[in-house]
Amino acid sequence: MFTGIVAGQGTVRSVEARPDGTSARLLVDAGALVADLPHGGSLAVNGVCLTATRTEQIGPGQFLADVIGETLVRTNLGALAAGDAVNLERCVPAGGRLDGHVVQGHVDGTGTVAEREDLGEWERVRVALPAELAPFVAEKGSIAVDGVSLTVTAVSEPGDPAPWFEVGLIPATLAETTLGRRPAGSTVNLEVDVLAKYAQRLLAFARIDSTPQGPATGPAAGEGA
Repeated sequence: MFTGIVAGQGTVRSVEARPDGTSARLLVDAGALVADLPHGGSLAVNGVCLTATRTEQIGPGQFLADVIGETLVRTNLGALAAGDAVNLERCVPAGGRLDGHVVQGHVDGTGTVAEREDLGEWERVRVALPAELAPFVAEKGSIAVDGVSLTVTAVSEPGDPAPWFEVGLIPATLAETTLGRRPAGSTVNLEVDVLAKYAQRLLAFARIDSTPQGPATGPAAGEGA
């Protein structure tokens, strides 16, 4: 589990994709953040939970992970190239402070930075998102954007054909995460509130359970089988 409080930025050293696009191997210079990360340990890269592999074959301060096709399609990791900056976060330790919100590192989809407005010491950023994710985003709720825990400041109306949400980026976020350098048109990873996802799933089953059943078929009451 993560909190969406980015611990630092890393730099992509290489992305080796299979020709058939089914997977890729991502190597990131992560510095001291991964000094004690063991083989099989977890690191969130732009909000995507990845597992460290073959730690004995890489240099100090480097992180190597295998990225499957599903992740390449659903997130912006498939578009990374050598030299790109990425947000990094280690998983929260038991007993650690939950400074952001509950983030699983399971990206639900991608959005697009629609517009940015410089308001002096902070910026207003509007992000367009897929229609299927819009019901899970609420004003004053939480969302992870490229792994950064943010508070939603405004949302589009239900049924809007081009749904969006807005967030405010404070100086620390602008300086310490990649969101400070994401121009309009950039693709960002989105993870909506896990509680909203479970609530939607429970409601879907509740609707099924409450659907009136048709007349019983088979032998009438009192008849033998």
